[in-house]
Amino acid sequence: MTCKGICVRYKAQKPVGTGRYASGQRRCQICEIFIKWEGLWCPCCGYRLRTKPRNLKYKAKLRARVEADSAEAETNSIAAMEQELVAEAAGKTKKAKTTKAKTTKAKTTKSKEKTLCEFCKKSYVFIDKHLKKCTKNPENESIAIKA
Repeated sequence: MTCKGICVRYKAQKPVGTGRYASGQRRCQICEIFIKWEGLWCPCCGYRLRTKPRNLKYKAKLRARVEADSAEAETNSIAAMEQELVAEAAGKTKKAKTTKAKTTKAKTTKSKEKTLCEFCKKSYVFIDKHLKKCTKNPENESIAIKA
């Protein structure tokens, strides 16, 4: 496993304002180069690429950066949902206020569509699983044989 010079094509420039690993760059220890590559293995020598820093100080920096990015993305999505709800509410009457809370909850919990059981009249997400176990389903009743 030696460097064949292929990695020079994928050489990455140092990003301004962020770290190399935070911007998606990876490091090959054999070629001793940072590359912009999506795979786990170096395209040049086949050695495993490092995707995280080894130094404790830089690990903490990367972790803080990732947490900040995820928090920012979450606030952006919440703001977008709020704007959407405000736009919906602008065109509707008082009913919009009661449905606003329901739509917000439904989007955040990612609720799935529920179906009513035809035998026991309860709602279930996985209705086919329930129908097999439903006690009121006449097909499920088995005759017990006494020995």
